[in-house]
Amino acid sequence: MNLYNLYGEKIKKMEQEIDTNELGESIVKVLKGIYDPEIPVDIYELGLIYDVMVNTDYEVKILMTLTSPNCPVAESLPREVEEKVKTIENIKDVEVEITFDPPWSKDLMSEEAKLELGML
Repeated sequence: MNLYNLYGEKIKKMEQEIDTNELGESIVKVLKGIYDPEIPVDIYELGLIYDVMVNTDYEVKILMTLTSPNCPVAESLPREVEEKVKTIENIKDVEVEITFDPPWSKDLMSEEAKLELGML
């Protein structure tokens, strides 16, 4: 059931915002299933994902980093992120941008990741 205000706009915008929030949660779930091959922790908890943006057209932009510029998966890991996120229903396009600013450090890891790696 669609709900409309007197102008037919505001509720529709709210529904889109809710949809993109749910989509964001789905994206994070997918990202938590992708692991750095050298470290047994997913890339989200490892702190490699800096930002996930979803617009109302269901286009996704992911800003991420790698553990180092010379990372052996520098080409394959971003491609894997793109391909797996594209499998989510309603996603129209995915762009993965790699940045090294700020450079990755162990401080970006979640408490869960640090605990799993015995760093706490």
